[in-house]
Amino acid sequence: MSDTPQQALEHAARARGVSLSALSRMLGRNVAYLQQFVGRGSPRRLPERERRLLADFLGLDERVLGAPEPVAADVPVPRRAVSAAAGAGREPADERALRDEPLPRAWLRAHGVTPGQASLIDVTGDSMAPTLLDGDRLLVNEGDRTVPPGGAVFVIRVDDGVAVKRVRRSGATIEIVSDNPAYPALVRPAAEVTVIGRARLLLRDL
Repeated sequence: MSDTPQQALEHAARARGVSLSALSRMLGRNVAYLQQFVGRGSPRRLPERERRLLADFLGLDERVLGAPEPVAADVPVPRRAVSAAAGAGREPADERALRDEPLPRAWLRAHGVTPGQASLIDVTGDSMAPTLLDGDRLLVNEGDRTVPPGGAVFVIRVDDGVAVKRVRRSGATIEIVSDNPAYPALVRPAAEVTVIGRARLLLRDL
């Protein structure tokens, strides 16, 4: 006998080592949202957005969470109007999606990107050269905003601008490092830096 959507969710969360309350927060819901779904059947069905985010994060077929139809193979990924400056931060006056670009769901997962939380952002400037060049595009996982101990390349909002930098956390501060040695490193209080998402893949026109 097949698991119910509630049972499938509970089993998958346990296998992934993540709590239902943490998954609820990921969805932007109150911490008891999924516990009530599993324990009380409220809501009776997961809304499409929540179901899709959970399926992508847990690596499940949406149908086991109650999807009525097979899910499309491609994911619409928004290409943002804002550029991530590899130099001085650029003013984030307009961060709307210019258009959606379809990318294969399985391909996104293979590159460590959570489908449904991905975006494409252009790079401007040379401060991250030779790693990133002016005109490159980045595939950004907006679902991954935790800076690891050794640091990684993130798109961040700092000093009223959006930038792509190598980011390291040191206690209550964030070190913002350029790969180009001509640009000095910056140190800011962690509260002054907003992590937009982790740069997972470089898309460069050759």
